Amino acid sequence: MDASLPPAWEPLTPMGVAAFAQASLRRLLLVQLIVALLVGGTVAWVLRDTYFPTISDAIAQLPATGEIRSGQLDWRGESPRLLAEGKFLAFSVDLEQAGAIRSPAHLQLEFGQRRLVLRSLLGYAAVDYPRAWIIAVNRTELSPLWGAWRPWLLVATVGGVAISLLASWWVLATLYCAPVWLMGYFANRELGWRASWRLASAALLPGAFVMMMAFSFYDLGALDLVRLGVVFVGHLAVGWIYVGVSLFLVPRLADATKAKANPFDSTKK
Repeated sequence: MDASLPPAWEPLTPMGVAAFAQASLRRLLLVQLIVALLVGGTVAWVLRDTYFPTISDAIAQLPATGEIRSGQLDWRGESPRLLAEGKFLAFSVDLEQAGAIRSPAHLQLEFGQRRLVLRSLLGYAAVDYPRAWIIAVNRTELSPLWGAWRPWLLVATVGGVAISLLASWWVLATLYCAPVWLMGYFANRELGWRASWRLASAALLPGAFVMMMAFSFYDLGALDLVRLGVVFVGHLAVGWIYVGVSLFLVPRLADATKAKANPFDSTKK
């Protein structure tokens, strides 16, 4: 590695990203794994802090019996009814789905006779209940299940987010590799294909830290789902910004066309 570059450990600065171009693949994958787990842990923390309490409250308000069978909800309670509501999530039952209950929560799940309706700041979607499944919709069955599976859902969230991020980073780095190599070629930098892939991979990591900050602000209520979506789209541009800056911090190619010394030049003897 060129002496001007630091050891490849931190991907937060352009110099740190540039260092990964000449680092080992093992070093890059280790740092990617650490960052992916940090993002997964942040997402799990936000779910535990914002969504899980409302889910617990909604289950506690369910009747003792009830289920979804043959694509229909067998509801033994009052309708329409607001089961639970928080700033981020709300649950309601409206068998006729006449729009009697509209929550200001970021996401509302409304259970109707034959379908589940999701309303959010991002839009509206309806999903029919599966006809082949029998799904419990009562506190007698769901309360112990939720208590038992809640910690494991958090663990699965960390692992699922981490695996998804690693896969997406590798795919994006493969797509970005050719443009990065081309820019390095015209900038006369020491960037072969492998080095270009490593640089593109490392340049994606600062965007992950941007999303971690965005999730934290969402948890604090400073961002809603729309603004969180805008940040998600915008964080993709962070990678190209880091590529454009970090590329010029990679050492230049040695000047192969430098003229050799003339052995017959007596002035240099």
